[in-house]
Amino acid sequence: MKRIRVACAQLNLKVGNISENANSIIAAMAWAEGHDADVLLLPELAITGYPPEDLLLRPAFIEDNLAALERITEASGETVAVVGFVDRVPVDHQPDDSVPRALANAAALIGNGRRLGTYHKALLPNYGVFDEARYFVPGAQVDQVWAIGEVKCGVSVCEDIWAPDGPPTQQAKAGAEILLNINGSPYHIGKGEERAELLASQARASSVPVVYLNLVGGQDELVFDGESMVFDATGQLIYRAPQFKEELFHVDIDIGQDQPAVDLRPRMSEEAEVYAALVTGLGDYVRKNGFSEVVIGLSGGIDSALTCAIAVDALGPEAVWGVTMPTRYSSDGSISDSRELAANLGCRFDMIPIDDVFAQFLTSLAPQFADTDPDVTEENLQARIRGAILMALSNKFRSMVVATGNKSEMAVGYATLYGDMAGGYAVLKDVFKTWVYRLAVWRNRDGEVIPTDTIDKPPSAELRPGQLDSDSLPDYDTLDGILEMYVEQDRAIQDIVAAGFPPTVVARVAQLVDRNEYKRRQAAPGVRITAKAFGKDRRIPITNGY
Repeated sequence: MKRIRVACAQLNLKVGNISENANSIIAAMAWAEGHDADVLLLPELAITGYPPEDLLLRPAFIEDNLAALERITEASGETVAVVGFVDRVPVDHQPDDSVPRALANAAALIGNGRRLGTYHKALLPNYGVFDEARYFVPGAQVDQVWAIGEVKCGVSVCEDIWAPDGPPTQQAKAGAEILLNINGSPYHIGKGEERAELLASQARASSVPVVYLNLVGGQDELVFDGESMVFDATGQLIYRAPQFKEELFHVDIDIGQDQPAVDLRPRMSEEAEVYAALVTGLGDYVRKNGFSEVVIGLSGGIDSALTCAIAVDALGPEAVWGVTMPTRYSSDGSISDSRELAANLGCRFDMIPIDDVFAQFLTSLAPQFADTDPDVTEENLQARIRGAILMALSNKFRSMVVATGNKSEMAVGYATLYGDMAGGYAVLKDVFKTWVYRLAVWRNRDGEVIPTDTIDKPPSAELRPGQLDSDSLPDYDTLDGILEMYVEQDRAIQDIVAAGFPPTVVARVAQLVDRNEYKRRQAAPGVRITAKAFGKDRRIPITNGY
C-alpha cells in the first residue's frame, strides 16, 4: 500500500513583504521536515503575498521574488515543498495579443536544495475581485505529474480546480494518484460550502484524494479564511483546518484506500463566520499598515457600537479609543449608551461636545445662509465637524480612524462625505443594516456587551429634532432586499418589482444607488464579506446616463 504524508502551511502572509514571507516559508519547511512529511504545500503566491496587483509591473519586485525562491530552495531538505511564486515566461510564450505579459502565477517543487519542477497556473480568473489576465500568461502544460516518493502527484493552483475538466482532471487522467491544490481563495458568505462541494466532486470524478491548502488573513478589502481541506478518493472529507486562523498540519493518505476522518473542525455559524471575517480584516489592516491604535466615533447607535466591538476583538481594548461628540440634538440615552459600551468593552472613552463648534459654523455662515431654511446642509455640518475632530486625533496620536457606515448607507448615500465617511478603514462597508443587527445580537450571545437600548431603539442619525431613518428610507428589511437584488445581483427594476417590492420604493432606491456612486469612490476600503462588494467587485461609471 502506498502512503504519502502531506503537510500544509495555512499561513497569514503580507503582500510585498518578500523577506518575511520567505522566513515564514522556511520555518514551515523545517516544521514539515521535522514531522517527516513527504510534501509540504504553501499558499498561492506565498513569496509575494496574494494578490500583489500592480507590484507585478515592477521588474525589481519580480527579481526579489525570484531571489527569495533561490534562498528558500537552498534551505529545502528531504520534504518536497510546493511554493507559490511569480515566474518569468520566455517572450515567445506570450499570448498572441497586444498586451505585453511575461509572467506566470507559478508553483515551484523544491527539495534537497534543488528545483524539481515548476507548474504554471492555467486558468486565470478575470472576474469579481480577480484580474489575473492583466498580469499573467496562462500555463500550457496542464497534465504534468511529479513523483514524490512512490506516489504520482498532480499540482495545480487555485482556479485550476474550479473547471469541470481543468488541469487536476487532466493530471488524474495522466496518472496522478493524488491532487495537490494551493490557493489564495478569498472569503465571502457561502464560499466554504461551495468549495467543499466542488472539491468533493473533483475527488469523486477523478477517483483520487484531493488536498486543498488555502491562505489565511486580511489583505486590504479581501479576507482569506483558510479552512484548508483534505478529501479521500470517494469525496469524503477527512480533514478540515480552522477558519481564519493559521495552522500547520499533516495528514497521512493511503492511496487507493478509503480513510476515516482525521480531524473535522466544526464550521462556524454564519454569524460567527462573518464576525470572524470582519475581525480578521480589520485587525490585519491595522497591524500590517503599522498602526497600534484606532479611534472610533461613538454615536450611541448600533453601527458604531458594532464597529467598536469588532475593533476591541481584533486589537484588544487597550488599542481602541471611543469618542462621542454630542450636539444639541444628541439624546442623553445616546451618550450613556456610548459610555456603557466602552465600559463593557474596557476601552478608552472620551466625550468632546461639538455644539459650540457647530454654533460657530452657523454664525460664520449666517450671511450666506440668510433667507434659507435649515436642511441637510446643517445636518452634514455636524457630521463633518465630527470627522474633522476624529482626523485631528488620528494625526496627533497616530491612531487610525475606523469609519462606521454600513453597506445599506453606502448604497443609498446616507453617509456624509468628509464626515462619518472619514477614516482609514470602514469595517462595515460590505455589511447590510439587517446584518448589523444580526451580528450585534450574536456578539451579545454570552452576555450584554452592546447595550440592549442601542439594539432596540429606532435608528437615527440625530442631526435634527426627532429624526429617524424611517423618515426618508423604507424599513431596512425592504431596503436591504432591494439592494441585494439591485447591487449584488444586478437585477433590473422590473425584476425587483416582480419579486414583490413596491414599484415607487424600488425606483427611488435604485436612483439613490446610482447617483451616489461618486461618494463610494471616495470611501475608505473595508472588509469584503459578500460576493459583490462596493469597490473592485462593482465598477460602475460615475458619469453614467443609463
